[in-house]
Order: sequence, then structure tokens, then C-alpha cells
Amino acid sequence: MDRSNLWDNSIFPKRNGVQLKLKILLVYPRYPDTFWSFRHALRIIAKQATFPPLGLLTVAAMLPREWDKKLVDMNAATLTDKDIKWADYVFISAMIVQKTSAEEVIKRCKKLEVKTVAGGPLFTSEYEEFDDIDHLVLNEAETTLPPFLEDLTKGCAKRIYTSSERPDISKTPVPQWSLLNTKKYTTMSIQYSRGCPFDCEFCDIIVLNGNRPRTKTRDQLLAELDALYHRGWRETVFLVDDNFIGNKRKLKEEILPAMIKWQEDKKFPFGFLTEASINLADDEELMQLMIAAGFDTVFIGIESPNEESLVECHKNQNINRDLIASVRTIQNHGMQVHGGFILGFDSDPDSIFKSQLNFIQKSGIVTAMVGLLNAPRGTKLYQRLKKENRLLEDVSGDNTDGSMNFVPKMGREKLINGYRHVLTTIYSSKQYYKRVKIFLKEYKPRKRKGLPQLRFWHIRALIRSMWVLGVWDRDRWYFWRFYISTLLKRPRSFPMSMAFAVYGFHFRTVVRKYTKTPIRDIKA
Repeated sequence: MDRSNLWDNSIFPKRNGVQLKLKILLVYPRYPDTFWSFRHALRIIAKQATFPPLGLLTVAAMLPREWDKKLVDMNAATLTDKDIKWADYVFISAMIVQKTSAEEVIKRCKKLEVKTVAGGPLFTSEYEEFDDIDHLVLNEAETTLPPFLEDLTKGCAKRIYTSSERPDISKTPVPQWSLLNTKKYTTMSIQYSRGCPFDCEFCDIIVLNGNRPRTKTRDQLLAELDALYHRGWRETVFLVDDNFIGNKRKLKEEILPAMIKWQEDKKFPFGFLTEASINLADDEELMQLMIAAGFDTVFIGIESPNEESLVECHKNQNINRDLIASVRTIQNHGMQVHGGFILGFDSDPDSIFKSQLNFIQKSGIVTAMVGLLNAPRGTKLYQRLKKENRLLEDVSGDNTDGSMNFVPKMGREKLINGYRHVLTTIYSSKQYYKRVKIFLKEYKPRKRKGLPQLRFWHIRALIRSMWVLGVWDRDRWYFWRFYISTLLKRPRSFPMSMAFAVYGFHFRTVVRKYTKTPIRDIKA
């Protein structure tokens, strides 16, 4: 079956009978030093960034083929004035956490008199704050980009293009990977679905992408895998879905069997990670199929061990279940669970900090992202807090910087002090390595077909990690004890264990920086 793009990006109106040819610079602003930036880990393994700017690469594929395009991901390369001057238009896409960097890019473009086009979550949520942007193409590009391009070629482009329509993503093109130097990244990304069937009060996914999961076709997904494979990629691929298991039936009957066959035909070149809800643990068939397809990691929003807090935020899929048992079920099947946790719910008791600590340690969730509750614009939480006159300024987008955009019921200083205690405890070397060992006891990976490919950068990363963690880091004795213990007791888990050690260094570094900030200096 033909897997070529269904998106026709070659037929646009001509200006005065001549096909308009433009030079487009696509810019992805820099992430600050956050939990998910993995910046300190990247320095050890000599990579520049974790994930590519998938949205911009997809937008690039939607632009006319005749146009000249360049991509600058500021997390992996430097944006120069020469780059900006080259372009007729600079396209910018960003998450909220990239706001400061995005503002700097906009200022530079304005100074150099180069027109800007902006879209993505940051600008869709806060478009009224960006007066210096020439054109705002908001919401989902499949709906708003075509009319903008048509008007642009006619010479009558408006400033704002927006739509509440949820587009059919079965016509979304394969990202234009030719613009990217994949060697700078640890992980590639693709998207299979958008939207989540759940209705958590604090979550802006349903605001941006809706409650009904929309999916790509099997052939689309295989075409995207083919594109990465033919560019020589042989590492991890992140399916960046809001909730990968939002449509279980299609996954089990069509998508996962196709992925399994594709992996078998290509001798399993990829390992997959994705985001899902905790009810994955209830579906034995689905877990087995995901493992067979090569999934080995899944991020799950746990949020809180306190049932009243889960009820408060409408996290219904987490209610009335043994959360630790569910996590262990998934890890027993061979998928590592990354967990998201939140402090600051109105229903949180004074004992919540101890409860979170105990849960995280007992569950063996090594990568535990604990953040303070915030209310993004448009969410039900935002609307509720607005009615209660408790809103402050906008969210920073950084889950772990200690900022809050509303007045919590628990005293703010008490909440932040408790939050800091949780972070400094779970990411202390002693507790972190202890948690890794708990995970390794529960984790039962499926034996993979074929041997993993050993690359030069893997060897280089091991040597650099031994130097940084074993010599330079002040917690080096914890590292060496863990290193020797893993070699003697779990040699097959050694590569994964060294990766955990590197991640732990990054987490400790971020936490130490945050806890040095006086509470009075943390943005409310």
C-alpha cells in the first residue's frame, strides 16, 4: 500500500501568476534547566538535546515543497543573526516553559526586521501577550495553517488564525526529518494520536486537543517509522501521544500487531516509550502487545496517594485502586514506569509529604517528577480558582521550579518547605539508588530478539559517566557502591543501571539549584 503523504503541500494559489517561493526559518526556543531538560545528563553523554521539535518538523512538511527551509533547535544549536537575516519569515513554536527564550527570539527578529509566524501551545494559550508577532497561527496546524498560507500567497495574510475544529490527523504528513541532525539527540519522536478520554481538572491537554482521541492510520504510523529507519536511526522512539491507550480497541486489533510485524521485519531497531493512564495495568492483552512491539517505558500521571485529592481533581482512573500494585503490574511485565506527582491540592492533608515520599520509594518509580499544582489557562481548575478569586500570575510551565499561580489552601511557605523536603529526599543519592534497586527487583524485561547495537557514543558515555559520577561528583561513593553491586548481582541490568545513575546526577543538580533559592524569591 502507498504510504506517501496525503497532505498536498504543492498546490497553493500563485501571486500575479507566479509561484511564490519563500525562505522559511523554523526556530524552536531553548528550554530552561528543568527536570525534563536532562541538560546535566546530556553533558555527560555528549548529546545536545533529548527530543526533536516534532511540531516544527511536521509544519515544515505542510509548507510548499518549493520553499527553502531551515531548522534551528536552540537546544541543539546556536541561532545566529545570519540565520534570521536569511529568512523571509521565521516560524516559531514553543511550550509555555520556553516563553523567555521565545520572547528573546521575537525581539531579535523584530530588530532585524524579519517577519514572524508563531504557533503551538505557548502562543495558543497566551497569544494576547505577543504584540510583536506578525502572524499567529494558533490551535492545530492542520486546520489553521492552510488558510494562512493561502492568504500569504495572495498577499493578504491576517494577523490571527484560530479554529476550534479538531482536525482529522489521518492526513497529517510525515515530519520533514531531512531538516534535522539526528545525531545530536538521544530520542526521536512521532505522534500516533491526540486527545485524552479523561477529564482531569488541572490538565490543559483536553483544552488543546480535546477529549476524543483522534488517531492516525496504521500506514501513516508505519510510514513515520520507515522515515526514521531510513535516516539511520536505531535508538529510542518516543510516541508523544497525550494518552497512547486512549483507543485500546484500535491499538490491539490494528496498530500494535502492525508495529510488531514491522519490528520483526527490521530486526527490532527501535525501543519505544510513551504516555498512558494507570488503567493500562488492567489490560493484560494490551501490555503483552506493547511489550512485543518494543515498548519498555511508559509515563503515567499518578499525582497523589491521597484519595481525596484524586477525587478533587477528577482523576477518576486512579481512584479506588491500589496504585502501587498497578505500577508493579506494569513493571513486572517489562515496562519501566515514569511517574508524575503533584502537591498542593486543596484536599492535601499535612501528612501528604510523608505519604508522597513513602509511595515513591515503595513503588520503585525511579523517574518521579514531583511538581506543585498549577492552573493553566482554559482548564477547569483555572476557571474554578478564578471564581474563588485565588488566581495569581500565569504558570511558568516548569513543573519543578516551585512556582504556583494561585493561592493554596495550605500555607504557601509550609507547602514549599514540604515540597523541597520531598525533592531533596527522593533525589538524595542514598534514596535514589535504593529506589533503583527496588525497581530492578520488580522489573522483568522481556528478552529481546537480536543483540542491541553498541555504538561509539555508548562507550564514550560510560567513560564520561565514570569520571563525572565516580571522581568529580561529591556523592561518588554511592555511585561506586551501586556500580559494583550491579556488576556482581545484576550484570544484565548494567546498561540500564548506568543510565539511571546519569539521570540521577541530573535530577540532583536541578534539585540543589532549586533548593538554594530563598522562598521569598520563588515566583508566586
